[in-house]
Amino acid sequence: MINISGVHKSFGQKKVLAGVDLEIKKGESMVIIGGSGTGKSVLLKHIIGLLAPDSGSVRIEGVDINSLDKDALYKVRKRFGMLFQGAALFDSMSVWENVAFVSLREKSCSRKAARDIAEEKLRMVGLDRVAELMPSQLSGGMKKRVGLARAIAHEPEVLLYDEPTTGLDPVMAEAINDLILELKSRLSVTSVTITHDMHSAMKISDRIAMLYDGRIAGVYTPDSIKRADEPHVREFVAAGTYNI
Repeated sequence: MINISGVHKSFGQKKVLAGVDLEIKKGESMVIIGGSGTGKSVLLKHIIGLLAPDSGSVRIEGVDINSLDKDALYKVRKRFGMLFQGAALFDSMSVWENVAFVSLREKSCSRKAARDIAEEKLRMVGLDRVAELMPSQLSGGMKKRVGLARAIAHEPEVLLYDEPTTGLDPVMAEAINDLILELKSRLSVTSVTITHDMHSAMKISDRIAMLYDGRIAGVYTPDSIKRADEPHVREFVAAGTYNI
């Protein structure tokens, strides 16, 4: 589904990615872990085409997205949904308008149809009777769920999660993990998650990739990463939760 090959990225004199190679299979849940400043968010932005590599390529089902023009890249991005770390809801819009943001921009979709889609997706993430509320009236966990409803509103093929459990209490974090698994099963999407939460990584992943020193240091199953030989991998896993 996604092939990242030899990706390098620097910002001025700071090299962030130094030859990242990673294949993500169709329908799998790939979790990318790594310490602060290792480039996890930068890599995620390359996958969706928000950043272009200095060298190397990102291919979606064989198509190099960095060779596409603006219109073609937009079509590729529509195959993705993204849950941002802070949910990134629009404060001036109601909950349903946030979820229906893409639908409302499509001229072929009426406002009523957009609302119907939004309410359906809100039900999928366990939220009823909140459509008219404003983001300021929601708890942190509810905002995450609304952000997730927005991410799946246009029925994407790939879901990207940026630190989905950050800032949540353990009970709500576990609810978000369960929801990620449920959506993967129900929607048959390919999932890519960046996180420092090892409990979450172990629970939601089919495979776990460790980003270290600008490269993928290894790709593991949740079981095999517990027996990894590399000291930096063992240290990260043993720490359980890495403070970022």
